[in-house]
Amino acid sequence: MANWPQLGSRLYCRRHQGGGSKYVVVTERVARTAWWPKWEQELSECIKTYERCREANRKHGKKYGLLQHIEETKQIWETVDMNWITGLVPGGKKNFNTFLVIADRYRKSVRCLPCHKEDAAMETAFFLWNNIIATCRVPKIIISDRDTKFTSEVGSTFMTCYAQNLHFPQLTIHEKMV
Repeated sequence: MANWPQLGSRLYCRRHQGGGSKYVVVTERVARTAWWPKWEQELSECIKTYERCREANRKHGKKYGLLQHIEETKQIWETVDMNWITGLVPGGKKNFNTFLVIADRYRKSVRCLPCHKEDAAMETAFFLWNNIIATCRVPKIIISDRDTKFTSEVGSTFMTCYAQNLHFPQLTIHEKMV
């Protein structure tokens, strides 16, 4: 009686060694020719043995993006999300046209602070100091988009002085549209 897994693996290896064929194409060819239990798993193990394929996967594998893992928070105001709501009609005594939205990830609470879109990074830093850090605490992690107020020299210096980590996650398509 024939040992189908060994024969199938040999069949796959021979088809793959021809070169130029992708994993999916060769797997489909083998699937039309033979079948045995757990054949896909065994064939994927077979492909890992080829040095040429491992090198190709290293060069053309998934590239790491800007998205970063966010640790679970254990205290109030330990990790905060910050973003701006812009394009508002100026209003109030000082004609504010923007909200700085600061969300505590632990309590899921939000503070909306009125400010001006034209404020510089240093003004935003002092605004943050007076309204959040002075009343709550210094957050360990501040998560924000890549706004120039956070990525500028003054803004990033302030953030790195008071926050242990400053995260700029990759934007979703919805955030890019706004």
